[in-house]
Amino acid sequence: MSTDSKVSPGVNSAQFDPRTPIDPSRALVPTVVQVNERRVRQGFWPKMRKVAAKLPFANDLVSVWFCARDPDTPTTAKGMMLAALAYFILPADAIPDVLAIIGYTDDAAVIAALLALVGSNVKVRHRAAAKAFLHRLEKDN
Repeated sequence: MSTDSKVSPGVNSAQFDPRTPIDPSRALVPTVVQVNERRVRQGFWPKMRKVAAKLPFANDLVSVWFCARDPDTPTTAKGMMLAALAYFILPADAIPDVLAIIGYTDDAAVIAALLALVGSNVKVRHRAAAKAFLHRLEKDN
């Protein structure tokens, strides 16, 4: 298979930057899922540690993270979860996160839409793990 015929031909090129936003319609393309997984692995916990106390939807975010890491979660749901989590991490946002109060409203909307679509995959164990993590984080601060 040639580079030009691949679904994501630019991923292995020198111009590829994993920090740039992706086209949402391609969120379930395997190479895009891999890029999102890498973004989430590298950026989710550092950002959560900085902003969790400010986010009323922090428990949902962390629950989705635990669900996305669960081997029992269906691949399609994982791909959608990783795309939503990658959106949360990326600095290029519809509404910049640095804006007081409204900066995370787009992230909240993405997570709410995600939970409406694949929320049945987020189990009690994921929510319990998220609650425990956030409780530990609160104690550490």
